[in-house]
Amino acid sequence: MKKPVLAATLVALALPLSTIAHAGPIESACMRSDRGGSRSLCGCIQQVADMTLKNGDQRRAAKFFSDPDEAQRVRMSTKDADNAFWGRYKNFGETAQAYCGG
Repeated sequence: MKKPVLAATLVALALPLSTIAHAGPIESACMRSDRGGSRSLCGCIQQVADMTLKNGDQRRAAKFFSDPDEAQRVRMSTKDADNAFWGRYKNFGETAQAYCGG
């Protein structure tokens, strides 16, 4: 009788830790930002990022949460790599807005 209760307790305690440990770069940056993103909204945005951006693009986009001026620099850049990234990022943003609202 005690073993199932102990196992259930351990699982309940581990779930929040596994959620935090598996948070992607977008979700983590969203949660740390001063824009007040909720866990559900930040998680939704991360799900869209997982569907639309590769890991490197996610890490790059996550930096925009703490440095919005960097997004402007990338958007205005004349470099082909920046323009390609911006197209992917714009698609991500439009998809996140449609999928997650807000």
